[in-house]
Amino acid sequence: MINRLAERELRTKFGTFKEILYYDGQQESIALVVGDVADQDDVLCRIHSHCIGAHVFNSIECDCREQMAASQALIEQAGKGIIIWLDQEGKGNGHLALMQSIPFKNAGIPQADAYVKAGYQADARSYRAAADILSDLGVRSIVLLAHGQGKAKDLQKGSIIVSGTKQLT
Repeated sequence: MINRLAERELRTKFGTFKEILYYDGQQESIALVVGDVADQDDVLCRIHSHCIGAHVFNSIECDCREQMAASQALIEQAGKGIIIWLDQEGKGNGHLALMQSIPFKNAGIPQADAYVKAGYQADARSYRAAADILSDLGVRSIVLLAHGQGKAKDLQKGSIIVSGTKQLT
């Protein structure tokens, strides 16, 4: 069960979002919302995992920062949408796993396989909190801003209708 703790207006370089802080008893999650999304279909939605390297240290080793910026811009242009930030560093394995996987990634191994080589799961993320947040917001269906279908399948298991996906460029 997820609980809404607080909300406020958050001004960004892409416009003003409503920031809603949630807590599921173990972790905090954040929804950034533009426009009225309750009882709406095909709402643009980005589920974004924490990435300390890109978001705090401006790393150029991944495109997490660019994906967040592209999502904010698309949602602001559409006048309606949601970004859900989940605290799932290193594909849910944590920052240590990310650091230990880097030598494998630098050797040309894809990131998911690098995690496995380092002794972790290829992808340990859960989208249960995101599904709960979307339900709390009353969204009927979403268009997921993502590169793959994995998130869509996990959200559908949580009874979220994913009407489509849109690749971020």
